[in-house]
Amino acid sequence: MTLSVTNTLSGEREDFEPHGDDVLLYVCGLTVSDDAHLGHARLWMHADIMHRWLEYEGYDVHHVENFTDVNEKIAARIGEDDLGDDEPSVAAHFMSDVIRDMRGLNLKRAEVYPRVTEHIPEIIDLIQTLVERGHAYESNGSVYFDVTTFDDYGKLSNQNIDELQSQADTDERSEKRNAADFALWKAGAVSPEEAAEHRNPDLDPITDPCGETWESPWGEGRPGWHIECSAMSMTHLDETIDIHVGGRDLVFPHHENEIAQSEAATGHTFARYWLHVGLLQTDGDKMSSSLGNFFTVSDALDEFGADVIRTFYLSTAYGSEQTYSEETISEAQERWDRLERAYEAAVDACDSPDSRTKVEATDLRETVEATRENFREAMNDDFNVREAMAELLGLASAVNRHLADTDLYDYRALREAIETFEDLGGDVFGLSFGAAGEGGDVSLAEDLVQLVLDVREAEREAGNWDRADNLRDDLAALGVEVQDGDEGATFRFE
Repeated sequence: MTLSVTNTLSGEREDFEPHGDDVLLYVCGLTVSDDAHLGHARLWMHADIMHRWLEYEGYDVHHVENFTDVNEKIAARIGEDDLGDDEPSVAAHFMSDVIRDMRGLNLKRAEVYPRVTEHIPEIIDLIQTLVERGHAYESNGSVYFDVTTFDDYGKLSNQNIDELQSQADTDERSEKRNAADFALWKAGAVSPEEAAEHRNPDLDPITDPCGETWESPWGEGRPGWHIECSAMSMTHLDETIDIHVGGRDLVFPHHENEIAQSEAATGHTFARYWLHVGLLQTDGDKMSSSLGNFFTVSDALDEFGADVIRTFYLSTAYGSEQTYSEETISEAQERWDRLERAYEAAVDACDSPDSRTKVEATDLRETVEATRENFREAMNDDFNVREAMAELLGLASAVNRHLADTDLYDYRALREAIETFEDLGGDVFGLSFGAAGEGGDVSLAEDLVQLVLDVREAEREAGNWDRADNLRDDLAALGVEVQDGDEGATFRFE
């Protein structure tokens, strides 16, 4: 079955047909102005599943996911607590925490994680192209995109230009030709008034313009929000990409504006498939930092662990909204426990003396085969993780029935069941069957490596150089690079 996806651009289900064996995947990343919460992580996880499934189907996936590290929300937190005294420091603080959360959730690493501040030259070049082609204009040191010059404006969100309200504050409106025009470059720094909109009212106000600025052909200023993703996507992927993933709340104005500025600059389709992830709801509202109704990823990892969180997200298709509550996370815990117990029972039985070569459990063998077929059909049905997860749960039931109904086990069937859990549940769903997830809590692993290094150091002090070298080689084979220095041996996971 060919993969089909629901393309927001057409509003229809379409067969996925990339240009070749390489898939260019761009994910709208986070503005690092606060701690990441489970609403953010829902987008990360579904993008991760898309990445994993495309690779499983044989594609080479070039996954780019940006960090927005220059924004008035970031500038508004300057001087707050221990976040730092300038915008780069605040951004670095939250970016560090976000990366830690991503690793904790066992997400596959993107090919690159571009930052806005690294791409100011590319942003300026793109804006200059739009000005030269008559799609943008300068006004009082700022530059705006003229939406009336792009005939297809509104094609993603199905909006009419004549009915759109201004995408700006009062000061910007006076500088623009049309209400729907949007900023590509903003003159000057973040004003105290802009900062106040996002600053904790209990803190001392920011009284002077703040945040980073850069020189440009139009004067000193900062990039607009929308232009950033176009510049970073085209820098690291191409003028036309296969899949653009983002939250449903970004369809307008962010993604609509990305299309307009990108296609106006290049004359080519910007993204062929737009996949939008539904929002995470809690207590009847969207989970949001601004509403204060969020559960941070860090706290959730500490309380539930990566496998339960991932299992929770896998209960709902990416395009649908999902509800977080004590009940829904408890259900996820039960599903993960059921999968893990069945997997471990299969491993124990397969490796026991009661596992036999000539025992044939027809039902289990047929279930394994059907699980693989039905799982693939579900995932190719617009990444239907809910139905795919149901197949794994069905396999868990089949394993339990086999072990309960007989004293002698079908070795081949159990081995194939184990491999199915590991291939589909592990490689595709990112669940950690039998081992810690790639990005999970590595404190135990670090302690064990340090223990081996202590033994190695004792061997070196005793003159047993061959034994010490063998320990180093064994660690290298496990993906641990050891470096000897004046202060002793250090290590890092490769």
